[in-house]
Amino acid sequence: MSISYYPLSRLVARHQPALGQAVDDVVRSGQYLRGEREAAFEQAWSQAVGVAHTVGCANGLDALTLVLMGWKQREGWADGDEVIVPAMTFAATGLSVLRAGLRPVWCDVGADALIDVADAKRRVTPRTRAAIAVHLYGRVCDIDALRAWQKETGIKLLEDAAQAHLARYQGRPAGGLLDAAAFSFYPGKNLGALGDAGCVCTHDKDLATRVRALANYGATEKYLHTFVGLNSRMDEIQAAVLTARLPYVEDENARRRSLAAQYRAKIHHPGVSLSPVASPDTDEVCHIFPVLVSQPADFQHYMTTCGIETARHYPRALHQQTAFAHIDAPHLPVSERIAREEVSLPIHPLLSDEEVVYIAECINRYEAP
Repeated sequence: MSISYYPLSRLVARHQPALGQAVDDVVRSGQYLRGEREAAFEQAWSQAVGVAHTVGCANGLDALTLVLMGWKQREGWADGDEVIVPAMTFAATGLSVLRAGLRPVWCDVGADALIDVADAKRRVTPRTRAAIAVHLYGRVCDIDALRAWQKETGIKLLEDAAQAHLARYQGRPAGGLLDAAAFSFYPGKNLGALGDAGCVCTHDKDLATRVRALANYGATEKYLHTFVGLNSRMDEIQAAVLTARLPYVEDENARRRSLAAQYRAKIHHPGVSLSPVASPDTDEVCHIFPVLVSQPADFQHYMTTCGIETARHYPRALHQQTAFAHIDAPHLPVSERIAREEVSLPIHPLLSDEEVVYIAECINRYEAP
């Protein structure tokens, strides 16, 4: 067999001809930014997520940044005030804090790769203003624990839901669980555009208004610039594509969950650790299926010889990245182990049951050096 990690062109092709028609309609409309298609997607996504307000923007990094900028301006935070960030996540989570003029403070994650709230509490200082809960791999963080912590401290809580499209916690979708949320619609996501796109979700009308202005050069009206903003807008083509793909996300997520369950049932190699099953409170969407192995390079090479493409998410935790070398780097053992040992197996709606069986059989035959 030859199994791709994520066959993007095939995944996009299954939504034709609807996607081609959506793009063609935009081209013919003459309306390419801040038009009716973005408004329609924002309304549809608000309904899907269960929030009052969705604001489209250019990408997931900007979505995180815009929320932090909006809070900083409104709440009067100072440059260098602190935001607690789990170290096991994509770089955008930490970069957004710096872009907003704030300082990331790293905390560890649990065995499920989600924020360790107990460790995060230990990182609080008088300058702590917020924390980011990353729903990594399509799993949802412990919202009850986060809300209890917020009640103690009054800090703001931001969901990084870039990998958690329509994942749920106690029946409620990610994106409407904390004070605000940021989504990415990068092409490889469970709901992917044909380019970059993102959005902010919140129940806070004032924050949504600020974010919309900040994303449009800080303008509250045309040529009236109230804030120092960005140019970060979701274009009409991406909005049309996302609207066309949205009705299929729930079924595709269900297929991902089925594949993950098969992996868990069929992989039984003593040297390949599967991540813990998601909490009964959550309904994960399996954006990534990670395993831990002591020698990931050798394991990936072996899988390649079997015709199976794998990936790594992420080989360095944020506190180990050169870009963040000027930030204090504590010892975060769980994040460091995941970074050192994680390998991602193929998981996507077009993966067949037969391919899962073959992948599992290959893994069970693996002989570590």
